[in-house]
Amino acid sequence: MTQRVLLIEDDEAISEMVRSYLVKEGYEIEAVFDGEVAERTFRTGGPFDLVLLDLMLPKRSGTDILQTIRAGSLVPVLIMSAKDSDVDKALGLGFGADDYITKPFSMIELAARVKAAIRRAGYASPSIQVEDQAPVKQMISIGRLTVDLDNFSALKNGEEVKLTSKEFHILKLFVTHPGRVFTKAQIYASVWEDDYFGDENVINVHMRRLREKIEDDPSHPEYIKTLWGIGYKLGEQL
Repeated sequence: MTQRVLLIEDDEAISEMVRSYLVKEGYEIEAVFDGEVAERTFRTGGPFDLVLLDLMLPKRSGTDILQTIRAGSLVPVLIMSAKDSDVDKALGLGFGADDYITKPFSMIELAARVKAAIRRAGYASPSIQVEDQAPVKQMISIGRLTVDLDNFSALKNGEEVKLTSKEFHILKLFVTHPGRVFTKAQIYASVWEDDYFGDENVINVHMRRLREKIEDDPSHPEYIKTLWGIGYKLGEQL
């Protein structure tokens, strides 16, 4: 069955370029140009297999649209942003976007990310693709943090920590492999289940947000340590 993509982009030249390329790749594209039409189309014209979302839109912002989508749907959302700041990316990802791509982008990379996002959505939950992993305990306590692998939740000092899906699976990767060092490429391959494009900001944004939620002092983390120039590992003292 043909996969349907809702393309929300106010620049008609960019929209047509993306639409034409993805149609050639076999997708059915519904293109809209402002936030109000986007919200109405998502609600009445679906279902869609993926949403391509520009953040800067007339009438309603991209972040407003993303919040509306996430209020009732888990459809993958790929943000297209002309701003190259971590603030904009963190904002989009924090509201539940699955990935982002920075303008200007190549059509080949965009198509690869669209394909990967739709494929990942077919999984009930991301699996960890790490060789020789030990049998996983379903409840893991580390310091003042408890991770419930069955219910995809975490507690700190007995109180729930509200994590996004990606944040939870990053945390799960570390607590189920204590002592192991993971590079950014390995984290991306395990959690996103896709080839690493070399864009470190995707990992940086998620790691920063995760640390803000689980660490007492995110600038001096105890749970997930940085090994500069190498990667990350679970703190040994916990």
